Amino acid sequence: MSDIEKVKELRKSTGAGFKDCNLALKESNGDLDKAAEILRVKGIAKASKKMSRSAREGVVVISGDEKKMSLIEINCETDFVAKNDDFIEFVKELSELNNDHSSNLIELQKASMKNSRSVEENLVNLIAKIGEKITIGRTKTLSEEDSINYTYQHSVIKDNVSKLVSIVSLKMNNRSDEVNLFGKQLSMHIAASNPIALNPSQIDQEVIDKEANLIAEELKNSGKPDEIVKKISIGKINKFKDDNSLLTQDWVMEPKLKVKDVLKKLESFDLKINEFARIKIGE
Repeated sequence: MSDIEKVKELRKSTGAGFKDCNLALKESNGDLDKAAEILRVKGIAKASKKMSRSAREGVVVISGDEKKMSLIEINCETDFVAKNDDFIEFVKELSELNNDHSSNLIELQKASMKNSRSVEENLVNLIAKIGEKITIGRTKTLSEEDSINYTYQHSVIKDNVSKLVSIVSLKMNNRSDEVNLFGKQLSMHIAASNPIALNPSQIDQEVIDKEANLIAEELKNSGKPDEIVKKISIGKINKFKDDNSLLTQDWVMEPKLKVKDVLKKLESFDLKINEFARIKIGE
């Protein structure tokens, strides 16, 4: 096998660049296996150096079907890399694996990809090849018995790869065009309104306490009597809860209604919102 053929073979098996493959072959005296090991070690070193950098760009990928659906966020440093063909190919395969493993990150990192290497190994190689920090971010799988998933993608890059994705799981006694339309619109509403809980009682107390502290700081120098300040504070907290809970948010399709009002109009279908998920790059 000629030197050029060896370089081509090494590039094919490792995904490394021409220059790196050529140098590795020289270092290994033409031994392909040793050259591949050299590239692997160098790739780990390169990847390690890049992990201290900031990765705020990236994509959200959705996989699955209406019964079981998963989201996964993969971050990188620049929007340019987020549109790179090698990156897109990697994240699409990673997303399918994520759905197979129900968003279990420990299992996912050990899972084998099509080239028989683990996700961890492929991630290191991709970082070395592309030259940017790449990390796996948030993941979520929705899989409720006797339920249907509805989804919405915003700023689509390619196929199931976007900048923002939302999923909502609905349970019903009878599926219809009316219910399907509501499901699609509700996933759009979630993407636009970014609720943090289904109803006010489900908002984490830590979040409420943080908001209460901000409100207290805002009213501290208002000059109003303590009793009035307390009433204003309670009102602002209640509004915060309503604005950030899906059921009590203004319906984006008709803001005079709340989401719970639209659900009530569809009560003949015995509709229930099980859960929802929303991931946006940069948030």
